[in-house]
Amino acid sequence: MKFAFSTLGVPGMPIADVVQLAADTGYQGVELRAHPEEPVHLSMGMRERAAVVREFERAGVEILTVCGYARVAAAEADGPVGEELDELLWLAKDLGAPQVRVFPGGGDQDPATADAIAARRLGAAAETAAGLGVRILLETHDSHRSGAAVSRVLGPVGHKNAGAIWDVLHPWLAGEAPATTHAALSPFLGYVQVKDVASADDLTPLPLGAGVLPLAECLATLTEETWLCWEYEKRWNPGVAELPGLLAPGREHLEGLIVRRDEK
Repeated sequence: MKFAFSTLGVPGMPIADVVQLAADTGYQGVELRAHPEEPVHLSMGMRERAAVVREFERAGVEILTVCGYARVAAAEADGPVGEELDELLWLAKDLGAPQVRVFPGGGDQDPATADAIAARRLGAAAETAAGLGVRILLETHDSHRSGAAVSRVLGPVGHKNAGAIWDVLHPWLAGEAPATTHAALSPFLGYVQVKDVASADDLTPLPLGAGVLPLAECLATLTEETWLCWEYEKRWNPGVAELPGLLAPGREHLEGLIVRRDEK
């Protein structure tokens, strides 16, 4: 398996430092958070985009995904989601990133309504994505926490350029077993976001293996080609330990889980 980490864990860190950190700690990729407070964002110019590409190429580190905040299931009155999606796809294309992350964001709408809105938007955007060589990945999150909920959207879309990110926290919070989540998402799965927390009532991020999330059960369902990305939510929890010192032990913990899985 290949390992990546999210820049959500190193908020505001310059790209050159992010890339060097990945190379130094044995991570093959980085998930880039696209936000105005980060070095990578929708308004960055072509020179800035080209500079990011050079930094990653120099170190031989891959950009796994551009993580946007478009909410594809949001009510129609909530704004021009399609425009935001297009901008994210072009940003990914310019950076050479193969994937874009989006959220459901269906809110309190009737689930069937939210599903239909998300499927329509993703279906339209997937055509643009195909032309740019990018894939849109819908994360298990907020209104669509479980694998079953995300598959309700992606099944009707039926496009190879629309897939899923399995964030291991949210299906677990929804009470969905890892094997069930994998069965629902396997036709669409892009990669898996790993993390750890103390309990369902305390979601403060912890080092991998220090919490209660069923990481071994999740990894037991995956193939060797699957990317694992550590999403350590330092941005929302500034008081937790700094990520750089946790990265190598975290990767080693995942590698140990994989070895034990393969020995069974």
